[in-house]
Amino acid sequence: MKKILQLFLFSFSFFLFAQKVPAVSKTSFSEEALAQKVTALQGKKTAINDVLEKHAGRIVIIDFWASWCRDCIKALPATKILKEENPEIDFVYFSLDRSYEQWKRGLEKYELAGQENYWFDEGWKNSFNNYIELNWVPRFMVVDQRGGIAKYYAVSPEDPDIQKVINALKQ
Repeated sequence: MKKILQLFLFSFSFFLFAQKVPAVSKTSFSEEALAQKVTALQGKKTAINDVLEKHAGRIVIIDFWASWCRDCIKALPATKILKEENPEIDFVYFSLDRSYEQWKRGLEKYELAGQENYWFDEGWKNSFNNYIELNWVPRFMVVDQRGGIAKYYAVSPEDPDIQKVINALKQ
């Protein structure tokens, strides 16, 4: 009986806390979402639109992560491999850490400080995250050369659809 109860509790918590796949895969960002501000490592706030415009004409992978997220940390080696296999792709990291200090420590600890990093200082609930229906991390998104969403939802850099989308965009 005890084993059955443990299995039930595990299953219940898995479904309760697992990522919920969005019902609709969006292909573009709203103006309100793009206006959302994020904080750069130097402390300067910038709109997500400005972040994406820096990469105009290039394919971008956005990695939503947090230093407290075990699955995010476990995904970092696979993200590194994806980068190495696609050197022409730009990677941008959006953090959902709870504080600026926690985020900075995480960047150093996981050797991401030299990458392009931004932090949602407003936390989870903001215009951008609400628009893309971000409900957990890690999450990966592929943005095409025109700033549209080519791959809306992936929970791992090892998702085979990510590479398929990249390959299709390269042609």
